[in-house]
Amino acid sequence: MKKGVPSSLRVWFLIHFAVDMIFAILLIFFPRYMFQFFGFFGQKALARMVGAALFAIGGASFFTYKSGKESYNTMLTLKLLWSGAAIAGLLCSVFSGESIKLWYAIGIFFAFFLVWVYYKSKFVFKK
Repeated sequence: MKKGVPSSLRVWFLIHFAVDMIFAILLIFFPRYMFQFFGFFGQKALARMVGAALFAIGGASFFTYKSGKESYNTMLTLKLLWSGAAIAGLLCSVFSGESIKLWYAIGIFFAFFLVWVYYKSKFVFKK
């Protein structure tokens, strides 16, 4: 494996891959059940689009696993943008009256956001 990437970050990328794949499969193939769990109704196509986005970013995490520092740095930027935007969008939904259960999704995105901030700061401030 390439040098300069902490092994713990590589593990986090694999964890992210697994979590994204679980939610992607559920959203793509079982959108109605996901809607019921979170207590809202919507277009199945929208759920499947979110599932596709999770599949893509989770897959990118998997394929980056053995890459070098530059790839990880770029992926961390993408992950920060994705999780930050998802948090903002979900917060807007909660505060406009959507299901309180969306806080579960916000919590997951926020936990990953903190992990990505931690590692991104290591890349940015490392000499």
